[in-house]
Amino acid sequence: MIIHSKIKDYEVVMENNTDFLNDLCGLKDSQFVIDEKVYRLYSDKFSSIPEDRLILIEAIEHNKIIDTALEICEKMTEIPAKRNATLISVGGGIIQDLTGFVANILYRGIKWIFVPTTLLASSDSCIGGKTSLNYKKYKNLLGTFYPPDTIYVCPIFFDTLSEKDFKSGLGEVIKFNIMAGDTGLTNIENNIDKLLIRDHKIVSEFVLSSLEYKSKFIEIDEFDRGERIKLNFAHTFGHAIEVVTNYCIPHGTAVAIGMIMADSISVKRGLLTDEVANRSKQVLLKVIDIDVDLLNVDINDVIKAIRKDKKQTNDSLAAVLLANNKGLSELVIVYDMTIEEVKYSFESFFDDYTNK
Repeated sequence: MIIHSKIKDYEVVMENNTDFLNDLCGLKDSQFVIDEKVYRLYSDKFSSIPEDRLILIEAIEHNKIIDTALEICEKMTEIPAKRNATLISVGGGIIQDLTGFVANILYRGIKWIFVPTTLLASSDSCIGGKTSLNYKKYKNLLGTFYPPDTIYVCPIFFDTLSEKDFKSGLGEVIKFNIMAGDTGLTNIENNIDKLLIRDHKIVSEFVLSSLEYKSKFIEIDEFDRGERIKLNFAHTFGHAIEVVTNYCIPHGTAVAIGMIMADSISVKRGLLTDEVANRSKQVLLKVIDIDVDLLNVDINDVIKAIRKDKKQTNDSLAAVLLANNKGLSELVIVYDMTIEEVKYSFESFFDDYTNK
């Protein structure tokens, strides 16, 4: 699969086994940045990497900051090749964000290969070129656009994901299907149980279809100025949920919560039917598995986090909402969302989740 970019075209390669890692480990003038948990689980696959070419990072949101990126830059400057060096990163979205940022700013751009090991990164964030770092306590305020040269997707890595992380990835997979309208919603309804048991064939099919769906947006609007903004459906709420829970709720799960919140506002505005919202909700609740105490937050903190979201353009609250007409979905950007609507949507989700 080739993704066309104004920066550089790049390829997504689907792999059925981990043999490709042998070739990557042998690449000359390369530096590896690997999620330390992934390294422990698959240490035999990386045993040939010299210690001085290996950086292990704890992949937590609190490490997705400029200080960590600069530490990687410092290590990369020790490679004699400089601009001919290749940065190879293995892990999920946090590792992707850090290494993509480094690959972009170091020597004004070096070669970068990414191996996503989470369902979320493999089905969503690995394409599109966004690199994002957290600043202070706000999510993704710093960043650039810089896609990898090659992406290797290998679903075998999903087998060792925790239930929490796997369901988080399913949140984004479900999002793409809901955005696709009645056909997509029906498809995810029919397959959600197979996805939950990690059926390799079904998971691979949904990873590929998710990337194909997303590619239509990013190839039209690579730099997030128009059509691509619609991919932020539910993210205004999701990012706020992540922030106010101190990232105890993972990204994809927060987006799943955000979809239920967004749909409740769409229904209240007459943009979406109760039937479609309820069908989506029943699928989404299957992948939301959190401690309900995490939702005991001050709604004013949620509002404050939404205002800090980079998609806000003025003092009003903006969000991407789903509209549905005769089975066809349309994503609309509203710039007049009220505090009362946010409160209503949060309370509605809380009731739905505690009573499921």
